[in-house]
Amino acid sequence: MGIGGSIFLLALGAILAFAVDADISGLDINVVGYVLMLAGLVGLILTLYFWNSRRRPAAPAAVVDEHQVVREEPVYRDGHVVEQQYHQTTRREVPPPPPPSYGA
Repeated sequence: MGIGGSIFLLALGAILAFAVDADISGLDINVVGYVLMLAGLVGLILTLYFWNSRRRPAAPAAVVDEHQVVREEPVYRDGHVVEQQYHQTTRREVPPPPPPSYGA
C-alpha cells in the first residue's frame, strides 16, 4: 500500500469519523471512518516494518587470523620425511559500524 496510501486512509477515516454528521440508513459513517483509520494504521506499520528489514545490509565476513600450520609429527613418504603444510583461516562476522552522531 505504501506510506502515501496509508496516510490517505488515515486522513479519510478521521474525516468520516469526526467531521461528517450524516445519517444513512443501514450504515454508520463513524464506524466506516474508524475502520479506514485502522486499515491505514496497519498499512503504515507494515510498510515501515518491511522498509526497515530490507535496508539492513548483511554483515560481511572478515579474515581475523591466517597462519601457516606445520604438522609436528613427521610424515614418511618413500623413506623420506615430508612436512605436511596447510593454511588455517579463522573468519568472523564484522559488526556493522556505529550510526553517526550528529552534533553531540
